[in-house]
Amino acid sequence: MLPLILSADYRAVKVNVIVLICIVIAVNAPLSSQASPTTPTADVQSDVLVISPQPFENSTEPELLDNPRDEDESVSTDHPVKYTGAQLWRISYDDQVRKNAVADLQHKFNVAMWNLNGTSVDMFLKKPVIADARKLLENAKVPFDVVIDDLQHAIDTENPPPEVIEQLQNRKGHRMTWSAYHRLSDIHGYLEYLANTYPEICSVQSIGNSIEGRPLLVLRISNGNAKNKAVWIDGGIHAREWISPATVTYIIDQLVEYREDQPKYVQDIDWYILPVANPDGYEYTHLVDRLWRKNRRPSVNGRCHGVDLNRNFGYHWGEQGASRQPCAETFAGMSAFSEPESLAQKNFFERSGADFQAFLSFHSYGQYILYPWGYDRFVPPDHKELDRLGREAAVLMKKSGGASYSVGPSGSLLYPASGGSDDWGKGTLGIKYCYTIELRDSGRTGFILPANQIISTSKEAQIFAYKVAETITHG
Repeated sequence: MLPLILSADYRAVKVNVIVLICIVIAVNAPLSSQASPTTPTADVQSDVLVISPQPFENSTEPELLDNPRDEDESVSTDHPVKYTGAQLWRISYDDQVRKNAVADLQHKFNVAMWNLNGTSVDMFLKKPVIADARKLLENAKVPFDVVIDDLQHAIDTENPPPEVIEQLQNRKGHRMTWSAYHRLSDIHGYLEYLANTYPEICSVQSIGNSIEGRPLLVLRISNGNAKNKAVWIDGGIHAREWISPATVTYIIDQLVEYREDQPKYVQDIDWYILPVANPDGYEYTHLVDRLWRKNRRPSVNGRCHGVDLNRNFGYHWGEQGASRQPCAETFAGMSAFSEPESLAQKNFFERSGADFQAFLSFHSYGQYILYPWGYDRFVPPDHKELDRLGREAAVLMKKSGGASYSVGPSGSLLYPASGGSDDWGKGTLGIKYCYTIELRDSGRTGFILPANQIISTSKEAQIFAYKVAETITHG
């Protein structure tokens, strides 16, 4: 179905209907459950609305974004969580019967969605429910593949053994390699090493502290030219996406250690880079639960920890694709910027005098180059320019021997998810080129991407970042 562009009159009617529905809900809901989403700004009215195919009649869409965690995994614990026998399934998801079966899986067996595309969905299942879940899908005649047979085995073999990592450690004054995933102390130590070794171009600042007091370190790479335009890069906002900080630090390595090999348009950018935007969660994935996603906000309901930081930014906060339930993996927090990690980014940009022209946030997985809007199936007025840059970069990434990346607005290409950092970067800060990049892979390993794919993945991301730099420098 081709996208439709709604007229201004239709949009006005749509807004009035939505306002009426919200009033009815507010009147009938208890005060404790009332939401306070950000009021849409004026530029939303000039957006283009992309209409997806109409849902099937009398259909009930599965709650794919509201994945609860079991109580014993959500509370604080010092004992490592094991996923022995847990599996990742890719389930066909291209008609209503199959969608309803996926919804039944979630409601009956508490399975979690890892990824979604137009024809299939990746679902994570724990060992005790696998037999019954298999029977449900077989009875409904829904095809599926077992993508990962044993999650714990995948986790155990994701990184090289400790003795091999020790042999691979860089002897130049820091411990970083791009043959293994590293702890937070190694990453922060690397940033300090660069600032001390290359003080003419590198500086490190803490823009704030996490909920548990860890610093949020940003590396600035600049030749000091006051006319430079600026690019923001962040990684690791979702704790379990280890390839993200690894990729971001690889880009840093290329920008600094191999600076003389870089094009002039790359050297003439002020780069501001936050490799680990969720340091508490990242450490928790190394020490306790490899699949933890959120930050480590103490429980607000007596049993479930954490807020999804990429639902906590203050542009259309608390709308579609964000949960008000503390146990949900997409819990948006009690208010916009309720978390010190997201608030630190907000405060940094409000204080900064840099001329930011791009905002790049690296995630995994799925191999997507996504641009706003994420909060709904809208696109901004300059979406053609965002799309063109993304597609040109995707071609270059593929030609280099890399993977294939899909390009489009995140709310339409994937699903609406409000409160994201890229929407905030464009909608509130007015930064031209805002993207979320979902790195490798396409689903064979999910979030447990083997360390031997770090460099190939990072090279793709580097090509994208450099294409953005070229575009904002040369137009």
